Amino acid sequence: MFGSLDISTSGLVAQRIRLDTIAGNIANAQATSRADGQPGPYKRRMALFSTGDGRGGPGVHVREVAEDPSRGPMIYKPEHPDAIQTGPQRGYVEYPNVDHATEMVNAMLASRAYEANVTAMEATKDMISSTLRLLA
Repeated sequence: MFGSLDISTSGLVAQRIRLDTIAGNIANAQATSRADGQPGPYKRRMALFSTGDGRGGPGVHVREVAEDPSRGPMIYKPEHPDAIQTGPQRGYVEYPNVDHATEMVNAMLASRAYEANVTAMEATKDMISSTLRLLA
């Protein structure tokens, strides 16, 4: 029974990381320059899950938080400080590849998955309590 608590806990941790990643995407949806000094806009991040808890046990874990390599929309804003200065795309600014609707749907899915893991943990806790009452 305690194994099921570990499995549900791994699900809670994974969904929390997923929701943190989504929140970061939404917060940086208009960031046209990167904090790490690299040129270009913020790139959407995704939490990638793997089966197991990372130590060979059951459950789930976040294998990595990867950047989405797709390009964001190019918008003509020649006065913008991050506008391209030369070439055929002069005056265009590349914006992050973050879609608010997609991120909101993903946030709802992560929230529901988190709630499902909490419900599974509560059911396991109730089973353990019932067993202890029977044995006492």
